[in-house]
Amino acid sequence: MSDKNTGKLASMDIPYNNRELSWMDFNYRVLEEAFEKENPVLERLKFLAITASNLDEFFMVRVAGVMDEMHDGRKNPDVSGLTPKQLFKKLSVKVHDFWKKQYSCLNRSIMPVLNKNGLMFISIDDLDEKQKAFIDDYFHKMVFPVLTPLAVDTSRPFPLLANKSLNIAVRLRSEDESVFAVVQVPSLLPRFIEVPQSDEKDKTRKFIMLEDIIMDKLDVLFELYKIEKFCPFRVIRDSDLEIDEDVDNLLVEIQRSIKKRKRGKPVRLELIKHCDEELKHFLVESFDVEEDEIYESTGPLDLTFFSKFGGLDGCDKLRFAPIVPVNPPADFYGYDDCFKAIREKDRLVHHPYESFDAVLNFVKQAASDSNVLAIKQTLYRVSGNSPIIAALIKAAENGKQVTVLVELKARFDEENNIQWAKKLEKAGCHVIYGLTGLKTHCKICLVVRKEEDTIRRYLHMGTGNYNDITARFYTDIGLFTCKEEYGEDASSLFNVLTGYSLPPEYNKFIVAPKGMRTFFEQAIIKETENAKNGLPSGITVKVNSLVDPSIINLLYKASQAGVKVTMIVRGICCLVPGLKGISDNITIYSIVGQLLEHSRIFKFENAGDPIIFMGSADWMPRNLDRRVELVFPIEDPDIKKRAFKILEIMLSDTVNMRIQKPDTTYHMVDRRGKKVVNSQLEFSKRAQKQQKAAIKNNINSEEVGKPIGTPQLPK
Repeated sequence: MSDKNTGKLASMDIPYNNRELSWMDFNYRVLEEAFEKENPVLERLKFLAITASNLDEFFMVRVAGVMDEMHDGRKNPDVSGLTPKQLFKKLSVKVHDFWKKQYSCLNRSIMPVLNKNGLMFISIDDLDEKQKAFIDDYFHKMVFPVLTPLAVDTSRPFPLLANKSLNIAVRLRSEDESVFAVVQVPSLLPRFIEVPQSDEKDKTRKFIMLEDIIMDKLDVLFELYKIEKFCPFRVIRDSDLEIDEDVDNLLVEIQRSIKKRKRGKPVRLELIKHCDEELKHFLVESFDVEEDEIYESTGPLDLTFFSKFGGLDGCDKLRFAPIVPVNPPADFYGYDDCFKAIREKDRLVHHPYESFDAVLNFVKQAASDSNVLAIKQTLYRVSGNSPIIAALIKAAENGKQVTVLVELKARFDEENNIQWAKKLEKAGCHVIYGLTGLKTHCKICLVVRKEEDTIRRYLHMGTGNYNDITARFYTDIGLFTCKEEYGEDASSLFNVLTGYSLPPEYNKFIVAPKGMRTFFEQAIIKETENAKNGLPSGITVKVNSLVDPSIINLLYKASQAGVKVTMIVRGICCLVPGLKGISDNITIYSIVGQLLEHSRIFKFENAGDPIIFMGSADWMPRNLDRRVELVFPIEDPDIKKRAFKILEIMLSDTVNMRIQKPDTTYHMVDRRGKKVVNSQLEFSKRAQKQQKAAIKNNINSEEVGKPIGTPQLPK
């Protein structure tokens, strides 16, 4: 099982909430947003779809890992004190409860509101003659040609069905015996189809599910048999890759492992409730699953399709008003040369409130600038049509030395990254596939530029991926600098990644796995000592996950010494706050809102001279010990002040913020007597205000060149 909690502590040495159970608590928080009546109904459907997608991946990796350990007979408890068998039992209870709540949310909470707003899912029986004719035509033209009924009998074994695929099991009657067949619902066709209105006065838009159409037409597929029963089903498989990195060609090994993923052991079987008993028995036997691995639904399987339905045309009033990035950001307004802007001072961009184009322009300008000699960049997850990749290819074609570390082991992005790696190599880029035994997760781009009689290094470092798509709804922060000490560190880091250099003593960078754990542990210990000595102390941290037992133990000790520890942990949190005499001074918050919180920020009071860092690492064993991660200090006084303000605004949120109680449950923060603050909308307003101020300050300046991009001021 990947990312075991193998910290330095034996089980039960410290209060520790199990990682998997904590993750389920996080998904419950997302589900609460689907229940939230104040959210627009299509956004509620999107939140529901996110919980379903999250749950699929959770089973494919984490639950599958627990099951493997259980089947291997492992009986040693983890840090939380649970054996694999005990954990699986708790997870099964929790996930089945969650499953029921998902469908309760859909059927009782969301669907009535959809209907009131003129959007309705209907069944075959609800169709009038005109609509039936439309569906009949659609089936024969679009659906029937791609269907492949698969008989299951002594000569034709049960087919290997793809992970996450939606299928229909059919029980047929042939003379005196029952026979079975499977029909896969085509994944390339739309899952929902809008049917035409028969009455022009009826403004309700009506939709029907693809599987309902197929089930209504099964007799066309099985003309020689009597159809007795049918049932939609879906299977989730173990999809965690086991990669042998001690091979001559890592790319080939990963491609081989990806093929094995499709044949992974089933870990969850989904059925429609009240499925025919013979069909259910047929499926259970075919997939070899236990009763607690079966999940029965009271609505359509695979709720992830509601993500696309949430983007339905003509329904903007049923969604959040979009957060439109300002472009260019205030820090780059008035500059047609981003290198000139960075030479003047460090620049910070806060996505998606400020456009990711600032990062794209940095790479694009480097690709076409005749003075740029080299570009070095790490890529973990990129979009399907990545402008970053296009710029790097152009740079290589322009004769620049381009080195790209493409992390092939980025889970579920392996195939995408393999394709990009091949295209980059074909264009003449030098491509590195990562280090043996480590994932390269750091986010950094180094541009080496010739200027007069010197060489200057320009950097972008961030908390998130170089992905122009996720940058629209992930909150991340990026820093641009050309300070010499940062440049030296960047060159040293890339020498470690691409060659045989020993990890150096960095000037500014904090790099995992050789030094980051020590840095954070020492920083927490220092705050603890400051508190004991009566000096100003405090720790404020924002991460996606808090799992590492050693870090948690040190935070407990800091709390006991009187250090005020305030943390915003979006997802997994294994620390238990508010325990008397243990964690009284620790407060854990979680922000779940319109955007996905993704930035990592670390602030230490440092005896009255606060220091602040940002980067790619969470406080998990994998980040600190088994990945190449980068955390960097914010030192420019203006940017440092802005970074402190970012934390302050997030901690003032009264709309998206939940607080964790000592029993590990989460509750919305108490709004009574407080100003209503949605930190995500507040950041958007601030970005607009700062850009307007930049425009006003620069409009009459003779020194200002054309802005990078056309200013876009959201309404």
